[in-house]
Amino acid sequence: MTVGLLLWGRGYARVVICCPLDVAKRNMDARTTNPAAVTFPFPFEPYPIQEQFMTELYQALEAGKVGIFESPTGTGKSLSLICGALTWLQDFEERKRQEEAQTLSAAETETKDKDPLVSTELDWITQFVQKKEEMDMKNKIKEEHLRRKRREERLEQMRHNVQLKFASKRKREEEDETMRLLQLSQQILSGGGEKEAIELDKEEEGLLLAEYESDEETKKGPEIEEEEDLEEEHVTKIYYCSRTHSQLSQFVHEVQKSPFGKQTRLVSLGSRQNMCVNEDVRRLGTVQLINDRCMEMQKNKHEKKTEEPEGKKKRESRAMCPFYCYEQMQFLRDETLVEVKDIEQLVSLARELKACPYYSSRYAIPAAQVVVLPYQMLLHELTRKASGIKLKDQVVIIDEAHNLIDTITCIHSSQVSGAQLCQAHSQLTQYMDRYRSRLKAKNLMYVKQILFLLEKFVQVMGGNVKQNPCFQKVPQDGTTLKSINDFLFHSQIDNINLFKVQRYCMKSMISRKLFGFVEKFKGTETCLSIKERQKAGGLQQFLQDLNQKSRHAADAPVGVLEDAEIGQPRTASPLMQIEGFLSALTNANQDGRVILQLQGTVAQSSLKFLMLNPAVHFAEVLKECRSVIIAGGTMQPVSDFKQQLLISASLSPEKITEFSCGHVIPAENILPIVLCSGPTNQQLEFTYQKRDLPEMMDETGRILTNLCNVVPGGLVCFFPSYDYQKHIQEHWEKSGLLKRLALKKKIFQEPKRANQLDQVLAEYSKCIKNCRQFGGALNGALLFSVVGGKMSEGINFSDDLGRCVVMVGMPYPNIRSPELQEKMSYLDKTLPKTEGVSAGRVLIENLCMKAVNQSIGRAIRHRRDYASIVLLDHRYSRPAILGKLPQWIRSSTQVKPNFGAAFATIRKFFQQKKSDSVSSS
Repeated sequence: MTVGLLLWGRGYARVVICCPLDVAKRNMDARTTNPAAVTFPFPFEPYPIQEQFMTELYQALEAGKVGIFESPTGTGKSLSLICGALTWLQDFEERKRQEEAQTLSAAETETKDKDPLVSTELDWITQFVQKKEEMDMKNKIKEEHLRRKRREERLEQMRHNVQLKFASKRKREEEDETMRLLQLSQQILSGGGEKEAIELDKEEEGLLLAEYESDEETKKGPEIEEEEDLEEEHVTKIYYCSRTHSQLSQFVHEVQKSPFGKQTRLVSLGSRQNMCVNEDVRRLGTVQLINDRCMEMQKNKHEKKTEEPEGKKKRESRAMCPFYCYEQMQFLRDETLVEVKDIEQLVSLARELKACPYYSSRYAIPAAQVVVLPYQMLLHELTRKASGIKLKDQVVIIDEAHNLIDTITCIHSSQVSGAQLCQAHSQLTQYMDRYRSRLKAKNLMYVKQILFLLEKFVQVMGGNVKQNPCFQKVPQDGTTLKSINDFLFHSQIDNINLFKVQRYCMKSMISRKLFGFVEKFKGTETCLSIKERQKAGGLQQFLQDLNQKSRHAADAPVGVLEDAEIGQPRTASPLMQIEGFLSALTNANQDGRVILQLQGTVAQSSLKFLMLNPAVHFAEVLKECRSVIIAGGTMQPVSDFKQQLLISASLSPEKITEFSCGHVIPAENILPIVLCSGPTNQQLEFTYQKRDLPEMMDETGRILTNLCNVVPGGLVCFFPSYDYQKHIQEHWEKSGLLKRLALKKKIFQEPKRANQLDQVLAEYSKCIKNCRQFGGALNGALLFSVVGGKMSEGINFSDDLGRCVVMVGMPYPNIRSPELQEKMSYLDKTLPKTEGVSAGRVLIENLCMKAVNQSIGRAIRHRRDYASIVLLDHRYSRPAILGKLPQWIRSSTQVKPNFGAAFATIRKFFQQKKSDSVSSS
C-alpha cells in the first residue's frame, strides 16, 4: 500500500509518493554515508527544530545512548518523538532482515565454493570446529528467519480473525444464553436457608492461608490457562511512558494521526481501576479492593479446573469473572494489534466483546511495536514483571520526565501510622486465634513474626498495641532520622530476616486473606472470646469505630479513605501498607533513612522510609535497555538527572547525550524580564527574612497595579506558597491595595480543593472573553496562583488567558525540613561539588528553578502566542540562576535594575502587539 507523505528538508519542501518500506530502504542507504541524512515521514511541514530533534533522537537510539531531550510545549514534541523513534525502529527491523539474508546467502556460497583439496590439508580438529561454527551460525539465522516468518503469519492471522468478529459474537451469545439457563436452574435447586449457612462456611475456607512449603522461590505458581500458548518471543519495541492517563491518550491520538498510524502495532497498558469492565468489581472503588477482587476471581477460575476426589461432596462454585474468557481475550488482543486504540477505545471494544482489556493488553505486549504505559508501572520492578514487561534490548522513552526523580523516590518510599499498626495487629491476632487449629506450623511461625514486628514498631513510638492508640500520648513530639540498620537495632527486630518475611507476605497473600476476614466479620465480635473482649477494652472500641467508618465510606469512589478522627489517610487494608514499609526496610543501609515522627498520640505518629538514592532502582532499567530517552517540555536544570539518576547508577558520561531545542515562536513574541527593584527603588529580595516586611509587600502591590494598566487579558501571578499568598493578600486588603487592583482586573484565586479548579478556570476565561468582546472598565482578569499548586503544571494559559506571568520571589523549598536536610547531607557525601558549590546546595537551587520553569512555561503554548514573563527578585540576575532557565527563555531575558526601564519595555511590547493585531486584521 502506498501513501503520500510530505518530506521536508531544511529550508525547502518536496512531496513524494512512497510506502514505509521504501522510506526504510532509502534510510538504510543514507545512514551508511551520513547519519543526519535520514528521511523522516511527517504529516506536515516540520519546523527546523523538529528536524533537529528527530535527527538527534535517531542517532541516540542508533548508538544505544541515554538521551535527555528538551522541547518546549507547542513545538510538537510528541509528534517528533513518534516520527523519530518509529523511523528508527522501522529502519532497525529492515536492517536485521537484510543482514540475515546476506549472512545466510554468504554462508551457503562459502560452503559451495570451498576447495576440497584445501580442506583435506587442514587439521581435522580445526576443520570440525569450523564446520560446527558455520552450522551453528546458519541454524541460528534460519531459526530467526523462521520465527520472523511465523510472527508475520500470526499477525496476518490476527487480521483474518478480526474479520470473523460477527461469527464469534453469535457463538458468544449462544454461550451466554446457555450459562444463563444453567444459573437459573442452580438458583431453583439451591433454595432454602440451610444451604445458605453451609455456603458461608465454605466461603470462609477461602480465607485460610495455604500451606507454605518453603522459604525459597522454587514452587511454581498456579497454571494460567490450559489453552494459553507458550511464552511468546518479544519483538524489538518502544516503551513510551508518561505521567497521566490523559497524556498517554493524547500520545496515542498523535500516533493515529501520524504517517505510522496504519501500520504500527500499539498497545496501551493501564491499571485495573482504569481498564476493568466488570461493573461489580469497578463498584468497589479503591485500587486495592479492585485488585484483590480480580485476583480472587481468577483463583476461583483456576480452582474450578481441579477435579474433586471421588466420593467427596462437590464444593460450591464461587464467583468468576465473566470477562476473563481466554478465547475472547485473544480476539481482543488481535483487534488491539491490528488497529491503534487508546484505553477508552479499548475498554469500549472490550465491553462489546465481553473480554477483559486488562489481560488482553498484556497478551499483546510480545508482538507490539509500541507499548504505552504510565511510568509508575515501568519504574517499579515487581509491577513491571507482573505486567509482562521485558526491557532486555528494548527502547524506553519517558515523556513529561521533569519530576522523574521525585516519582522514583515516592514509589520506593513508604509510610505507616500508629493507627494502622495497631489496627493490623488486632486484626491479625484475631485471625490467628480463630484459625490456629487449621494453620500449618510455618504459617503460624510467620504470622507470629509479623505480629512481633508490629508490636515493636508501636513500642518505638512509645505505645502499646493492646491499648487504644488515640488515647496514648507520645513521650515527646519530634522527628528522628535513623539509618536502616540503626532503626532495626533500635526497634529490636535485627534478629528477624525481613527478606523471608517479605517473600512470605508476597507468596501467601496474607494481607488479602486478612482483608477478606475483616470484611466478613466487620461490625461483629464473632472472632473474639469473652476474655479477649474484656482485655481489649478501649482498643476494641477504637477498632469498631474504624469499621463503622469503613462501612460509611465503602461506596465512596476514592483511592484512599480518610480517617477523620486521626486526620491521616488510611488504605482499605492496613497490612498492605505495612508490607510496603517492610519491603522498604530491605534496601541497602546507605540508600535510605527511617523517619520516626512523634506527634500528639500514637495514632497520629508515623514511621516513614525515605528513599535517598533513586538511581539504585533506575539502574536496572538502564542496564536492561538498549536506549533510554528522558524527554520533557522543561528539563532544566538537567544536572539533577545526570548526577542523581544516571552517573549515580554507574552510567558512563560518554553514554549520555543532551538535546535542547528552542521554541517555535519568534524571539519578538516573548519578553522575559528580571526586575531587581520596584517603583520606589525598593530592592526586591523575597527571602524568608525580608518578604514579610510591609514595604516589600507594598512594593509588590505597586508593581502589579502598574502591570494591570498595560497588560491586556489575563495576568497570572505566582506566589511561593499558600501561606505567603494568604499573608500578602490580607496585608493588601488592609491597605486598600486589593480594591485598587480589583478596579483594574477582576481578581481570581487558585482554589485549595481540586474539584473547584475547573469552575475557577471557566469563570476566569469567561471574564477575559467578555472584557475582550464588550470592553468596559475592567482590563481582563488577575489570577493568584501558587508555585507547585494545581495551576503550576498541566494548565495552559494560552493567548489572552496568560499575556503576562509574574513570579513573586524564588520558591526555595523549606530547608529546615529534616527530610530535605538528610537528602542534602547524602548528596554532599556521594556527589562532587559543582564549580565549588556543594551537591546539597545545587539540589536546593535546582528544586527552586524546576518549580519556576514549570510555572512560567504555562503562558507560551503555540507559535503565534506571545507573553511577558516578569521575575520579581534581584537574585534571578545571578549567572548561576539565569543558567538554569530554559534556553528559549534565557536567550531573550533582560535584566532591569530599576522599574522605570522595565515598565517602559513592557508597555512598548504590548503596544507593538496591539498594533500588529490591528494591522493584520
